[in-house]
Amino acid sequence: MAGMSYALDFERPLLELEKKIEELKTLSHTGAMDFGAEISKLEKKAARLQQEIFSELTRWQVVQLSRHPSRPYFLDYLGHLFTDFFELAGDRHFAEDASIVGGFARFEGLPVMVIGHQKGRGTKENMLRNFGMPRPEGYRKARRLMELAERFGKPILTFVDTPGAYPGIGAEERGQAEAIAVNLEVMCRLKVPIISTVIGEGGSGGALAIGVGNRILMLENSIYSVISPEACSSILYRDPTRAERAAESLKLTAKDLLGIKIIDELVPEPPGGAHRDPARATAHLGKALKRHLSELRAMSPEQLVQHRYLRFRALGSFAGR
Repeated sequence: MAGMSYALDFERPLLELEKKIEELKTLSHTGAMDFGAEISKLEKKAARLQQEIFSELTRWQVVQLSRHPSRPYFLDYLGHLFTDFFELAGDRHFAEDASIVGGFARFEGLPVMVIGHQKGRGTKENMLRNFGMPRPEGYRKARRLMELAERFGKPILTFVDTPGAYPGIGAEERGQAEAIAVNLEVMCRLKVPIISTVIGEGGSGGALAIGVGNRILMLENSIYSVISPEACSSILYRDPTRAERAAESLKLTAKDLLGIKIIDELVPEPPGGAHRDPARATAHLGKALKRHLSELRAMSPEQLVQHRYLRFRALGSFAGR
């Protein structure tokens, strides 16, 4: 089962019960004894336990699920939702940044541009992908690809999954803030449909740099926030160990953000999270993308730009004294 190699604390009781069920099934298959009745009883117990654990997750538990190392990453969704992917690399200024992957592909037979943050699994890949934290060249590559998509009139689908933009000295020297700011400006004026989906972590400007879309979707157990709970805790409480309290204050879950209309749709995940059934999570996401893309393709280029402008202008509210 996906996700069994790593368990969050609140997952452990369920995983231990499922392990026991698998052991009994193995014994039953050998023919030594029939544990059918016991297996049935434990499966019902596991279903109840799963409902109890995942029906009322705290915001901190959602943060942990969004970072689960077995959670599907962008390339996992890319391989199952898209065909004929042709990767385009480099920003034409400095270097290639592997923490952002992009290129042309087909979605349901339709040519599109796909761009997403990519984290790594294991030390070697994490070093290559820089833990999903892009440098300026990554954002400039994304901008180049989005402008290329507009030139050919192709919709843009972006996938957000980053703790944030890389804060290293070299990145700052090469204009990290400017690269993000220019991306925001460019995405506001592109005359093609843009759908942005938060599939894991949506961290600050590092996420927003590829997140200015006509539609913003979030997977059920993903997060989207101006700052991480740990950083927020360090600033507000002078104590990074109070991240759980900070997460509650930030209201950073998909459910929270749908309620205040920051996002347009919460895409459901399988019980227990996307890492427990990646195929089902992918199917849910594919259906949502297909529906929203069909609606946006009915708009003219001018309508798309105006729609995107009004969407972001409508965020937030002001209260007079």
